[in-house]
Amino acid sequence: MASLVEVVLNPGEFCFGDAGTRIHTLLGSCVSITLWHPRRRVGGMCHYMLPVRRLPGAAGPLDGRYADHAVRMFLHEIGRHGTRPSEYVARMFGGGNQFPPAQRRGRAPDVARDNIDAGLALLDRHGFHLAETHLGGRGARRLSFDVATGEVELHATSRRAP
Repeated sequence: MASLVEVVLNPGEFCFGDAGTRIHTLLGSCVSITLWHPRRRVGGMCHYMLPVRRLPGAAGPLDGRYADHAVRMFLHEIGRHGTRPSEYVARMFGGGNQFPPAQRRGRAPDVARDNIDAGLALLDRHGFHLAETHLGGRGARRLSFDVATGEVELHATSRRAP
């Protein structure tokens, strides 16, 4: 029997693996997307921090800190496996508001909301079918994604927004 590979994603990291992979992360205002191919039992998770990379002329390697780059990393893996985005079960988590008092006074950008909006738009644009979301609200979320089964275990420290 093959051993299970346990991967802990830090902010800005990305992992795509097979049925022998379980991926974990902890989210605040960041967002994670999980993708799972039920027939091939491959999938992955990203943990992005910001919607887009805004540096002018910022060519170079893909950077998982940004939603647009993280989705491009997924698309690379999907192509490498000879599959299509529409064949994957997509889920999206996070975007918890970590600074609500400052935002009510208009002093801080709503990074969490921007992260949510970017992820939803990117998944839609590339033809992914979103099966589940747990987004917004306040507090943190801890995720564990089992690539063998496609199951995502979620532990939220606070409730999500209505």
